This record gives sequence, structure tokens and C-alpha cells, in this order.
Amino acid sequence: MKLFNTLTRKKEEFVSMVPDEVKMYVCGPTVYNYFHIGNARPFVVFDTLRRYLEYRGYKVIYVQNFTDVDDKIIKKANEEGVDSKEISERFIKEYFKDADALGIKRATVHPKVTENIQEIIEFIQKLIDKGFAYEIHGDVYYDTTKFKDYGKLSKQSIEELEAGARIEVNEIKKNPMDFALWKKQKPGEPGWDSPWGKGRPGWHIECSVMSTKYLGETIDIHAGGQDLIFPHHENEIAQSEAYSGKPFARYWVHNGYITINNEKMSKSKGNFFTVRDIITEFEPEVVRFFLLSAHYRNPINFSRDLMKQSKNALDRLYNAKENLEHLMENVKVEKMTEEEISIFEGFKKYKDKFIKAMDDDLNTADAIAAIFELVKEINTKISGESSKEIVQKSYELLKELTSVLGFLSKEKELLDEEIQKLIEERQKARKEKNYALADKIRDDLRAKGIILEDTPQGVKWRRM
Repeated sequence: MKLFNTLTRKKEEFVSMVPDEVKMYVCGPTVYNYFHIGNARPFVVFDTLRRYLEYRGYKVIYVQNFTDVDDKIIKKANEEGVDSKEISERFIKEYFKDADALGIKRATVHPKVTENIQEIIEFIQKLIDKGFAYEIHGDVYYDTTKFKDYGKLSKQSIEELEAGARIEVNEIKKNPMDFALWKKQKPGEPGWDSPWGKGRPGWHIECSVMSTKYLGETIDIHAGGQDLIFPHHENEIAQSEAYSGKPFARYWVHNGYITINNEKMSKSKGNFFTVRDIITEFEPEVVRFFLLSAHYRNPINFSRDLMKQSKNALDRLYNAKENLEHLMENVKVEKMTEEEISIFEGFKKYKDKFIKAMDDDLNTADAIAAIFELVKEINTKISGESSKEIVQKSYELLKELTSVLGFLSKEKELLDEEIQKLIEERQKARKEKNYALADKIRDDLRAKGIILEDTPQGVKWRRM
């Protein structure tokens, strides 16, 4: 498999440090609100990378943090008159609701900043001891001039970065590019005891500490949104490599931006959408399909028209799945014929195309195209005259490929007793040639959102 490594700006063959094992860290949410569609993209994309690595036989140790102490959390807590922990715990629960709905697998570990304060303090102290950090009046800063490779991820020199830097009000750091490792406690803020007085961690330090704690000093893959390349990931590298003297991450992987109707998402423009907003209108799996419909490194534009196209495409996949389920229940012949063996061998080329696409820097767009080619072939060559064996194998192949992308996870809903009884009554009316009653029942079912299809193998149903 090849991955585009932001550090080298080229596709590289992925080779893990330990055979058949991948250590992967993905930056998680700051939990002060529901996460938005822009946040959802890295969560879904790197969940898919994890799924694919597991599909290819790797054991993936996947760490995704929660930033549960931050200026935005403190501000919201003060506005509501509650403790910061109450805000963060509330939105961690809400994160999992939306992430579960999108089919995002739970990480191996979801560490929180507040559960790693002692480790953060020890990490900072070592940076001070090694001459990479300094303390001024209870604040601790990282000295970027001491790290000779600063800027290597964003491909900018420290002089170029300094030219665009702004020193925040009241900051007393030595250099414009220095960044906070520890912040002195202010009124109305939570704080923890430290050698430098009561305070709290800066933003960047948390990921270095938690990655090192749970995955070791060097990891295979560090991933996140393109917006994190500078300063967050640049600062992680500076901290971590100064601390350990070793490379921090071997592959840096970043997804592209999302625009809303071709404009940058912004609350002031009124085009800011949380996933919670969107899934009131579209199924969560449609959102996942949309986010994987373009290559992860390319920008992607969110619009209702594109969401409707994603819904229609996903419906086609569900129809193919349900057709095969229906045939499995109704076909009569058990074993494949010689001709069917040859047909199924032909289906396997789409699995090869799928793998080739995913191996090429996680090209989910081409992988989805391969699945639709498979579906077209299945629809053409599988029918009520086919054997149960080829239907079953085709079904398993479709599920195998779609599950890597997190699609077709929704099982067909069971009909309630009233609807089941109406279907049976309609069948009885048809047998008795009472077509007026049969038509009325079909219309009643349509009113309840149930569409019936009469096939040679029996009645097939689907929800509107």
C-alpha cells in the first residue's frame, strides 16, 4: 500500500515498524459542542484507513484523544455557570452518538487531557531540563529556535514562519514562534499543581504526551485534517523529537478541506453545519458515503444536491444487497454450475480493482466505482434461475468490500405484525383473484411507507 506522506510530499510504500502491526494516532475533537461536517471528514477517512489496514491483516492500535480542557470549553462552562468537566463529559457522550451513527469504530484508546496531567508535567519538565523550554512567571514556552528542524512538516523556514507570526496580548515569550506548553491559571479557569505553579496544559503538548504514552516514542501513522499541519502537528514534532531524540511519526497523513456550496464554512456566513444538524435530514450512512466519494486529499464541496446524489447511490447498493437476500431465500438450486463458477471468477476482478484503488493512497472514490461495477455485473448475471451458492458468494463479496468502507451496515428492518399480516392478506386475495382487495392492500402498505414488488420468486418489499 502507498500513502502520501506530508513530511516528504510524495507517495511512499507503507511499511510498518512491526510486521502486521500499525501504531496510529489521530487528533480527536475539542469537546465543547457537536462536531461539524469538517471535523467528520478526518474521523471518517481515518476510520476507513484503519478498517482497510485491518482488512489487509494488520493489527491496528488506534489512539484518538479528547481535548477536554481548552479555552472554548472554559468559555462555554462560564457562560452556563457549570464546571468545565460537565461540558466536556456532555459532549464526549454526544461525540460518540454521532460517531457511532457514522459507523466510526471506537479507538483502541480514547485518552483525555485531564487524565494525563502528571505525564504532561513530566514531559514538559524534561524539555526544560534538555534546554528546549523555559518558564516565565508560571507560563512555560517551547523555544523553537533550539529545534533545528522546526518547519519541516509545513515546509517553511523559521524566518518565514516568524514573518507571519503575531504575539498575543500579554504574552511574554522570547521569540514570536515560541508556543505555550503550560499556561498559568487565570481567574475562572481550572488548574492543576505543577513545579511552575497552578495552571493547565497548552494545546499542542497533549498529543505528544498521549501518543508517546500509548504508542511509544515513534509511531507508524499520525493523521488529521490539513488545517492541523501548522501549527499543531509542526509543534508536536518539535516537542516529541526534542523529548526523545527519535523521529515522532514515520507517515503524516492529512485530508483536504470541506467547503459549503463552494464557500468556506463559517458561522458568520450561516453555512456552519454540525453532523447532528445534517442527520436530521439525511441518513448518517449517506453522510459517510458522501465523505468517501472523493479522494481524501482533495477538497470536497458539501451541498444538498451532492447529498441527494450520495443517497441515490447508496440506495442502489442497498437494493443490490436486498435483491441478493431475497434470492437467497427463494432460489431452488443449491450448487453452482460450471458456467456459474466461471461467472463468479469474473466477479473477483472487481475485488482486485477495489484493492488496487485502496492501495493507491486510499483512493476511496475509485474503490466505490469498482463496487458499482461489481453490482452492475451481479444485476446482469444473477437471477431467480441462479443457484443459491453463487447468490450467497456474490452477497458475501459485496458485503466484504462495502464493509471496508463502512457501508451496508444497516440490516433490513423487521415488519411489524400489522404490516406482515397485510402482506399475507394481499397474497391470499391475489390467489383468490380478488384483485380489487389486493390493490387496496398494496395502496395501504404504500401509505405506510412499504413498497411491494411481485417477482417470480415471491413478494419483495422495501421501505420508501
